[in-house]
Amino acid sequence: MTEQDLKILLEQLVKLPKESEWVEFKLNYHSAEEIGERISALSNGACLFNQTNGYLVFGVKDTVQTIEGTTFKPSETKQKGQELENWLHQYLDPRIDFRIYEFNYNGRDIVIFEIPATLHQPVKFNREGYIRVGTYTRKLHEFPEKEAKIWNKKTTKTFEEEVAKRNVTSDEVIQLLDTQAFFDLLKLPYPTKREGVLQKLESEKFIKSISGKYQITNLGAILIAKNIDEFDSLARKAVRVIVYQGKNRVYTEREQIGKKGYAVGFEGLINWINSQLPANEEIGKAFRKEARMYPEIAIRELVANALIHQDFRESGTGTMIEIFQDRIEFTNPGLPLITTNRFIDEYQSRNEALASFMRRIGICEEKGSGIDKVIFQSELYQLPAPDFQAMEKHTKTIMFSFKELNDMDKNDKVRATYQHACLCYVSNEKMTNQSLRDRFKIEEKNSAIASRIIRDALQSNLIKEDDPDSKSRKFARYIPFWA
Repeated sequence: MTEQDLKILLEQLVKLPKESEWVEFKLNYHSAEEIGERISALSNGACLFNQTNGYLVFGVKDTVQTIEGTTFKPSETKQKGQELENWLHQYLDPRIDFRIYEFNYNGRDIVIFEIPATLHQPVKFNREGYIRVGTYTRKLHEFPEKEAKIWNKKTTKTFEEEVAKRNVTSDEVIQLLDTQAFFDLLKLPYPTKREGVLQKLESEKFIKSISGKYQITNLGAILIAKNIDEFDSLARKAVRVIVYQGKNRVYTEREQIGKKGYAVGFEGLINWINSQLPANEEIGKAFRKEARMYPEIAIRELVANALIHQDFRESGTGTMIEIFQDRIEFTNPGLPLITTNRFIDEYQSRNEALASFMRRIGICEEKGSGIDKVIFQSELYQLPAPDFQAMEKHTKTIMFSFKELNDMDKNDKVRATYQHACLCYVSNEKMTNQSLRDRFKIEEKNSAIASRIIRDALQSNLIKEDDPDSKSRKFARYIPFWA
């Protein structure tokens, strides 16, 4: 928020009849623990009272709500040797993306904590939930009916529909959003009049017109922002790419944090990632040429997949691509909506409006076909099978550099066999000993090696025989466990 926005917000808050379940006033700082408890209480209270945010305001006398100023400076306050904001985040669960604003109002220093309403579960501080009851802060477990309402509360808006910036002029819309790139991506001529630009943005639900001004939605900002940092709620959703020396995270060579919206910055992001990847030199019939170690199609799909399927409600974290000597890791916030074993044949997205636009402009494949291409390209390049992992609060995909079959462990081989069976099945074919030999480049005389790998995959219950009654091992066919 700008300083003017903050002044208007402060004036609106002090005009309220009194403190409430989602607004609290204080003059000065007492303790970090007290602030943590208030963040929990105000987030939970805002949820119950259908408010987008709760507010903790320093510099206002609570009983009469007069603006008197504060001596509290959060940016200079330490707690146990850490910056206050960082310390508070460590003890919040979930780690909601609260914001701290310090500004001056008519010569008086003011601090506002803007605290987003929780959506799916009560916010706890140091393992304890809190709630405002009138003007008092109490422990949430003392009010089980309120806690139950928070758990059962459903948001009426998707993340994409929510507002990233309010009360902007038409000039500011053009300044903040890359409208030229937007029309280029849609392969449409740029309108001769500004009204045509704004109407198209509104039809795509990138902006909303309200009383002569505009609201920029999260969808518009995350896709076509000139600089994501201009939108406070999205600043931590920029894509981060880190290149490491060697095979671990001990030494960082370089790091790049994206600034542009996902759609307008996608090609630049892919080009930068590819420029950091190792290449093998191939000798052709007449000339030398460089071949990338990783297929670009797979890189594009995995980056797009991480962006599209992330959980934007997970605060303080965004999509990250980490490049190591022997692998690339693509990590996005949020657990997958389907089990990782079904990525190749199932599709479900949290952010369908975002995904739909990315498909329309050709950044990603149609529903459910992107991972198929990743698997196919991995096989074509003779790479180990990608590893899809559901972490505690993140989803990770690991793409490995080339390995000889003898250097792969049992898990690598079984995972590749399962993915090969899936790829065959969605292509209306069945995996055989021969098709698996082709996948691993095993010579026919060594078919027993493929047979052992198939046996391991059967014992892992990831594949099954297409015809269990068949007595022929030579012509046996195999399908995924879910088929």
